[in-house]
Amino acid sequence: MKKLLILSLLLMVNVLTTQAQEAIKDQEMKPALLVIDIQNSFLEYMSDEKKLAMEMINAAIYTFRQMKLPIIRVYHTNPGWGPAPGTEAFEYPKSVAILDEDPKVIKNYPSAFIKTDLDKILKEKGCNTLFLCGLSATGCVLATYHGGLEREYKPFMIKEAIISNNAQYTNVIKDICASVDFDTMTFMLEKLNKK
Repeated sequence: MKKLLILSLLLMVNVLTTQAQEAIKDQEMKPALLVIDIQNSFLEYMSDEKKLAMEMINAAIYTFRQMKLPIIRVYHTNPGWGPAPGTEAFEYPKSVAILDEDPKVIKNYPSAFIKTDLDKILKEKGCNTLFLCGLSATGCVLATYHGGLEREYKPFMIKEAIISNNAQYTNVIKDICASVDFDTMTFMLEKLNKK
């Protein structure tokens, strides 16, 4: 009797595992790049890693653009203290390779998902995987990462392309979240592009 019960349990586990693997296999990665809050008013408060991070953000934008994958720019404002839309403080630096046709999300909360159209934009584009870059790694990028998880997206931080006001804090975020370096991200996207 015990053997029959154990055999039945093993068979059930095997069937469930196979079904789960099939579901994962059928779910092709459909990525989007989220460029978060790299606005002029916030950049001055970021750590010394800012220069490298900005270069890597542009490299990520270039990679996504070359592969014709969605790039979504996210801006933060607070009606009480700004930065106010339409001002230079609100905008990204001119050196950022963002285009006017890249969808724009303006948020008032740390997560880019709260009271915005981000989820709708991602669903319309068929995205299920998010690559996050920008600032602050310990604030809005982290909140958006968790917002993505809560909505069943697969988010990844791009290690070299996130910054905060303290490099040690940024490193902690890289360690506790699903993070990929630029080369790994590129490999993942190239593999997807070959299908």
